[in-house]
Amino acid sequence: MTEQRVIPMLAYEDASRAADWICKVFGFREAERFHDGVGTVTDVVLELDGGTVIVGHPSDAYQGPRRHAQACALARQWLETSYIVDGVVVYIDDVDTHFGRSKRGGAKILSEPESNERQRQYRVEDLEGHRWMFAQRLGG
Repeated sequence: MTEQRVIPMLAYEDASRAADWICKVFGFREAERFHDGVGTVTDVVLELDGGTVIVGHPSDAYQGPRRHAQACALARQWLETSYIVDGVVVYIDDVDTHFGRSKRGGAKILSEPESNERQRQYRVEDLEGHRWMFAQRLGG
């Protein structure tokens, strides 16, 4: 397998909680966890089927998209669409099974599974409002 050359890094108010939630609800596996000098989780490396994403805590001043939208009218407008806004696309083997797992896990569903000429996909928000698209390639 070739090395993953682009690795998404998503900021969270609570990287530890976010990593645990992403593993439970989206099926990722934790590979590594890093802490600062006072014990705050700063970064967590997560893997799914050979792909990597890093969740991190940049500072106590950071607000996730959901909380930021509570105080910012422009952010609320960005999030009125069900499309991905500064999010991640993850290719998986079975969109429908994954969708059921996400829904049961409490993820905010932005779109039901749907197919286009290239893929079957659905869109979802995580616990802090980051948007993810999970997709399954169709055909050859």
